Amino acid sequence: MWEQEEAKGFAGVVGHQDIVHHLQNALLTDTTSHAYIIAGETGSGKRFLSSVFAMALQCEKHGVEPCLTCSSCRRALSGNHPDIHYVVHEKISSISVDEIREQVVNEVSIRPYESRHKIYIIEDASKMTPQAQNAMLKTLEEPPAYAVIMLLADNVDALLPTIVSRCSVLTLGPVPDREIRNYLMKQMHVPDYQAEIEASFAHGNIGRARMIAQTSEFLEMTENALNQMKVSKQADVSEMVETVKKLSAEKKNINDYLDIYTMWFRDVLLFKATAEVDSLIFREEISAIRARAAESSYEGLEKILSAIRHAGERLRANVNFDLTLELLFLTIKEN
Repeated sequence: MWEQEEAKGFAGVVGHQDIVHHLQNALLTDTTSHAYIIAGETGSGKRFLSSVFAMALQCEKHGVEPCLTCSSCRRALSGNHPDIHYVVHEKISSISVDEIREQVVNEVSIRPYESRHKIYIIEDASKMTPQAQNAMLKTLEEPPAYAVIMLLADNVDALLPTIVSRCSVLTLGPVPDREIRNYLMKQMHVPDYQAEIEASFAHGNIGRARMIAQTSEFLEMTENALNQMKVSKQADVSEMVETVKKLSAEKKNINDYLDIYTMWFRDVLLFKATAEVDSLIFREEISAIRARAAESSYEGLEKILSAIRHAGERLRANVNFDLTLELLFLTIKEN
């Protein structure tokens, strides 16, 4: 959860400084839009950013940051602000028209209880049914002056064009690895080497970085994957079959394993080209990286990286799991 970061206001946002600046400028000039779409993949920080913005909008100090100490901010932090509403839905896969009518459309005309604004935050907005979106449309076309509606969407394309055209769209892109690494080290006290690996593995997603930093599963998986790669050149057929058997028991993690294999061989390729250690993700494994770089040609390493990518594509296409991985490990061994 993000409670500790939320208690820092916008200072708790990792990355997305252009969007933070946009929202703070709206607070400064009192030009807040009546509706926002905050877009980004799961874990990108949509709810956190919208919650801080809502808190700042309702803050009694009316600054570009929530003061975090006034009555309004304290209630927002506790999740009990009477004029900040989080729309909930019963089904995991959809938000129904009745839920939008009951929680937004029929309720928005009632004036705020105590604040300047009445704020609605709709998580999973791309799960609204077409009927729910059409019900929302009239509110977006003729909103009360005090209303601010935030639609948090993993997939903007799932929203009707008429919805999108009536909102300010803010897209949360990937956060640079260095910012994620610094966050993990300073805020979650992750050792620098581990933070380097987890930041690279997160692919710019701060939520994913937090999740893997809080569990031991990722460290165990990384250790397993590295051990598999370090012996891949010398492994015989029976050892390959045994590795595939173990991976078959962890099918839900196979894409993560493929990511780690990719990171490993990119390190090998980078070291072969530059002989530099500091820029490697797995620099503590330099002995094994140096040995593999000496054994494989540039062409061979490119073939391996291509084979890992193609293995992922085949698995997504439901090609036989064991056969796909056996072919991958043969390519890794032979190159």
